[in-house]
Amino acid sequence: MAMQLEPVLADRDRWKAEHCSIDKAISAIGTRSAILLLREAYYGTTRFDAFARRVGVTEAVAAARLKELTELGVLAKQPYREPGQRTRYEYVLTEMGRDLLPVVLGLMQWGDKYLQDDAGPLKVVDTRSGSAVRVRMQNADGEDVEMEDMELAVRR
Repeated sequence: MAMQLEPVLADRDRWKAEHCSIDKAISAIGTRSAILLLREAYYGTTRFDAFARRVGVTEAVAAARLKELTELGVLAKQPYREPGQRTRYEYVLTEMGRDLLPVVLGLMQWGDKYLQDDAGPLKVVDTRSGSAVRVRMQNADGEDVEMEDMELAVRR
């Protein structure tokens, strides 16, 4: 089953997915290294060397992706200075970057379910209750919604 389409969209040969937000998002952050850099930022990594080492990419790739994520507004550079050292910069999540967390956790949840033999090496838990955290689709009232109960509509 699939999502339902509003009548004006039902004939898929009559319209194109122009200005698609999914396409824009993938173009902005859809590389493996960008997603893994975000993963590390969620885990608390802030320093350039740690990003490159933990993601397993060259310094050139880390620099390019961190620059892209900073220019996009997902990360922000903040100066820091170790005693006796020159000023350097660390990378911190912005609101835009924090808002990507459900996307990255959704990828983790999907990978745990379909690509791991034993549900994956890590789990995310709510520190208040100890319950597992899950990414879910909900309506504005907080009720779970299944794909079959959704309709794609033109934003007017």
